Amino acid sequence: MPERSVLARETMRQIRQEYRSRYGLNADFVAFDGSVIGARSGAIRNVPLLRRARADALQEGVRWGEPYSFFLTPGIMSWIVPIVNGDTVHGGLSGGEVRSQHDPQDSHEAIGYIVASGATRSAAEAYVNGVPVWPQSRAAETATWLFNRLYELTRWRPLLLERNRENALQQRQIAEEIHRRKSADPGGYPLEQERALLALIRVGDRGGARRALNQLLAHVFVDSARLPLVQARMIELLGYLVRAAVEDNPVLGGLVERHIQWIERVIAAKEFEGSCAALREALDDFIDHIGLQGFNRHNTHVSQVLEFLSKNYTRKIRLEEAAALAGLSRFRVAHVVKECTGKTLLQHVKRLRIQKARTWLEETNKDFAEIAYELGFSDQSHFIRHFRDVTGLTPARYRRDFGMRRTP
Repeated sequence: MPERSVLARETMRQIRQEYRSRYGLNADFVAFDGSVIGARSGAIRNVPLLRRARADALQEGVRWGEPYSFFLTPGIMSWIVPIVNGDTVHGGLSGGEVRSQHDPQDSHEAIGYIVASGATRSAAEAYVNGVPVWPQSRAAETATWLFNRLYELTRWRPLLLERNRENALQQRQIAEEIHRRKSADPGGYPLEQERALLALIRVGDRGGARRALNQLLAHVFVDSARLPLVQARMIELLGYLVRAAVEDNPVLGGLVERHIQWIERVIAAKEFEGSCAALREALDDFIDHIGLQGFNRHNTHVSQVLEFLSKNYTRKIRLEEAAALAGLSRFRVAHVVKECTGKTLLQHVKRLRIQKARTWLEETNKDFAEIAYELGFSDQSHFIRHFRDVTGLTPARYRRDFGMRRTP
């Protein structure tokens, strides 16, 4: 069990100061066993039942990939933010405790709960009566702010949480679709949904493609919940997508090798949820590759140039480089790319940069200046202008509308 927070002292001090000023509560580091570490932690907050509740909440927060709100005792709410860097969990941040406004006067059960865990009645009464009364709905807002601020200050990338959150979202969507299908006549396999999925991939609608995929998975699960049959249907679906792409554009033959890797990951999964996650990752990889090469682009020179752009779009691209790679003159390479794709080289670079920016705005807490620098824009204002030209929204509005973590 760690004896202190893994966060830098200045980071922890700033979080505590801002959190206290904003919400009037204390933020403290929580170890894996649920113990609160800090000067304000007091013995009453670390009685066994409360420690166990926090430890369970930390596990649930990691499992769902987000801050987790829970009842610490009957009538007393708390929330915890998992501290994760990459794939490593370092503990959590407790957001303090509040009494539910729903019935703030009924504190006897909470006091009895704490006394049963070994605290004296006087200490339990003092603790419970000192907890502020809040509306239950405010907990989610506060937990989200603490989550966002933690990762803004540390600049850590909680990859484990991001994957778990994607898995949880996918399973929720599948569960909802399963419930809907069980309430109706499922009929035969929805081939029209396969075509709809391919159409969404063609236009680069990642969110829409994921929803369509989850609808197909729900149908497969309702049809048969046996894992081998579900995986066979998944492999069949991947084969359909790859065949359609390669038939449409022969230069996409490289997808065949990727297809084998996707199948291996689906088969290696030992449960339905793991297979779904593997299929979603395959879909993302497929969409990225299609976005790079596109449909109906049969010119090998164009394929070479687009592959080059996909690997170098974060830096300044010189037309001479693309021309030399394709074995064409500067004028010819520019003409061929525009003729085959309908876009200039610079438009392709802009599209790739904005596509990556959208992903970062949806899934990370990177600030706009950082995104602009990493994607090769001259400055933040240049990035904002181009982003608005392509999407019709400012980066701030886009993150507010589509980001997975929204700052209140």
